Amino acid sequence: MFAWKKKVLSSSIKALAVIGLFSISVMAAPDPNFHIYIAYGQSNMAGAAKDFTDYDKQEHPRFKMFATTSCSNLNRPTVGEIYPAIPPMFHCYEGLSVADWFGRHMADSLPDVTIGIIPVAVGGTSIKLYQLNEYQSYLSSSESWLVNWAKDYGSDGNAMGRILEIAKKAQEVGVIKGIIFHQGETDGGLSDWESRVAITYNTIITELGLNADEVPFVAGEMLDGGACDGMSDRVNKLPQYINNAYVVKSDNLPGASDRLHFTVEGYRGMGERYAQVMLQHISREPAVLIPREPFGGLVQELPGKIEAENFDIPGTGSANKTYSDKDSENHGDSDYRSDTGVDLYKKGTGVIVGYNQADEWLEYTINVKEAGTYTMFAAVASANATSSFQLSLDGAPLTDVISVPQNEGEENYEDYNKVNANVTLPLGEHILRFTVVGDWMDVDYFTFVKGENAKDPEPIGGDSSSTAIVNNINFTPDTETYFDVFDLSGKKVASFTARSIVEASKIWLSGSIKGSTRIQGLALIRSRANGNVAKVNAFR
Repeated sequence: MFAWKKKVLSSSIKALAVIGLFSISVMAAPDPNFHIYIAYGQSNMAGAAKDFTDYDKQEHPRFKMFATTSCSNLNRPTVGEIYPAIPPMFHCYEGLSVADWFGRHMADSLPDVTIGIIPVAVGGTSIKLYQLNEYQSYLSSSESWLVNWAKDYGSDGNAMGRILEIAKKAQEVGVIKGIIFHQGETDGGLSDWESRVAITYNTIITELGLNADEVPFVAGEMLDGGACDGMSDRVNKLPQYINNAYVVKSDNLPGASDRLHFTVEGYRGMGERYAQVMLQHISREPAVLIPREPFGGLVQELPGKIEAENFDIPGTGSANKTYSDKDSENHGDSDYRSDTGVDLYKKGTGVIVGYNQADEWLEYTINVKEAGTYTMFAAVASANATSSFQLSLDGAPLTDVISVPQNEGEENYEDYNKVNANVTLPLGEHILRFTVVGDWMDVDYFTFVKGENAKDPEPIGGDSSSTAIVNNINFTPDTETYFDVFDLSGKKVASFTARSIVEASKIWLSGSIKGSTRIQGLALIRSRANGNVAKVNAFR
């Protein structure tokens, strides 16, 4: 059996005792809820989009791959082992493939199933590479780069042999449910291409003892409007050669400038289309999708306050995702929620969302009771000078990118600041999204107050309100400034968020103090904006 990575195991896959690669000491029945798909072809299957993002690399807890190549650079050194399905899957230095988003959409549509991919593809290859009686003579006359690429799947370049080798072992732990295929760009001049494709399909069916009626073969068209667009007509003829074959359309999906390959968006879209076709033809109906729902069953009403940790409860299917996190583990110290892997931390008597990285996001169902302009206040913290976020509504930007002030001193992330922005909210129910733009920030809550440049109704963190009289420092009247407060020995004792007010030839700083509930007598304050230090003669 395979050597298993500890973090890869899921509840739907039976753990097996292992002596060595493919050495079995304990046998277990294949898991019927571990669905395995063979993916083969040439460069569009191998994954030609190398500019994919962290969004594409997010680990799906129920999407795995069987390593068909040894890639130490990707922490996938062992052929045959099961790993998280994270691109590049087919080769160590390739890109995003149609198989990546095919698997993710399959897993989303079948919530009680784990999806596994057996990935084998060589860019620029003819279908001859996948014919057991043809591959050697084909490689003997091929360019060295293609031969070396094929040798990723074994010293003799037997790509079909690698498919069968891994698939036979995969059958010991799961069930092969289908095959996806994308190839043909190289074979426009091959008159019997369709029948050769059928030979490769029949080889898989026969060698693995499968029932062709139960294993759909799904092939994809070439890039719409691309250099090989004419080959799509022949792809559409494959159902005449393979009884259980179906075709994925490529119309209106974006392509790269080489006119051969899809873009990242094109691969995402093509992968989803593969999944939609496969779901129609596998021997099981797609599960009924579970809709998302507001946390606690209550829609967040605005004006009002939204606790960051109360993002919507996710359902099943991509349309019902309510958050995006870099991994599936909660690295925080709070067990406030067990339905997600979002990093939640305890903060006093409350909970915050922490460890936030760029491109992670949270969504909230909100109900705007009165349309108009609002002032949004966000309680945020960061030890970095480059952290930032953005809010959007129903997919459209609601704010510009908002910078998070860098905290100073020992408290760092525990020391929260307020940032604000004016926003326009339409009446009714909407989806509010919080997206991290700059890494490593924490967020506690958002407050929406009716009116432009409205007053913050709540001191940060719910702490006490104080006023300081300042005579010896210059401030711009009626502007909000962030301060740290020190006693006369230089020890930091509090933080102060204040708005300066000119009154009776004096500057008053009125706002909320975080830390000591009261500071009597003299103290020092330091502006976080410019580092200026002033002595204040009263806190009250």
